[in-house]
Amino acid sequence: MNRSQLRIIDLSVPLDIRAKEPFPPEIIYESHEQGAEQAAKILGLKASDFPDGAAWAVETVTLTTHTGTHVDAPWHYAAKTAGEPSRTIDQLPLEWFYGHGVLFDFSDRETGYEIKIEDLEKQLEEMNYQLQPYDIVLIRTDADKKYFEENYAAMHAGVSADATRWLIQKGIKVMGTDGWGWDIPLYHQAADYKQNPRDGVLWAAHYVGKEAEYCQIEKLANLDLLPKRFGFKVAVFPVKITGASAGWARPVAIFE
Repeated sequence: MNRSQLRIIDLSVPLDIRAKEPFPPEIIYESHEQGAEQAAKILGLKASDFPDGAAWAVETVTLTTHTGTHVDAPWHYAAKTAGEPSRTIDQLPLEWFYGHGVLFDFSDRETGYEIKIEDLEKQLEEMNYQLQPYDIVLIRTDADKKYFEENYAAMHAGVSADATRWLIQKGIKVMGTDGWGWDIPLYHQAADYKQNPRDGVLWAAHYVGKEAEYCQIEKLANLDLLPKRFGFKVAVFPVKITGASAGWARPVAIFE
């Protein structure tokens, strides 16, 4: 491979204590001097035994598996999928998480807009492209530009349950958004439900995972930097956490 012709675009948000998501990380930064104290305690030495009294720098991070850019496993949506025990993030095939990327652009839609099947079909027609099984679908709303703003989690378009079901029927196993969540903002759903309580409103797209297996990538970033809508690869391998409903990831788009 000619590396001069290789371009890799980072599609993740940072883990940052300034993020305005509902469950931001807590990060304790420890200096090289503190690292020398830690190492000395473990090894039965003095901190001054290390050159300049300095050793490793260490960070302690406290977060949920859904903090930052992450991949949701079927277990996140429900205990069972199509009547069988839902799989956790460590049980899913790695082949799902590397494939051809397809970008849908809804950056011109208002917060709370619910993306429908016909919206996806229209953009595919404009692209002159047909979805293939195991394509990795990316939904651009530009919500990542608001990651450090108040009410970030309520500031994105979302995907309807019907459109999610349609993507799964096309053979899509992994689909992602730069919004806080795949559905329209939960705050919008809650307001709708309070006004007219009924089934099929709260967490509607997520609950499609009760019917068939699929994974969501949430809190993507930089989808506006992708130079084309398809014809590139995406790698989005989740961290292997035993029995977990999600795994953190650093997805990238790969152009050759």
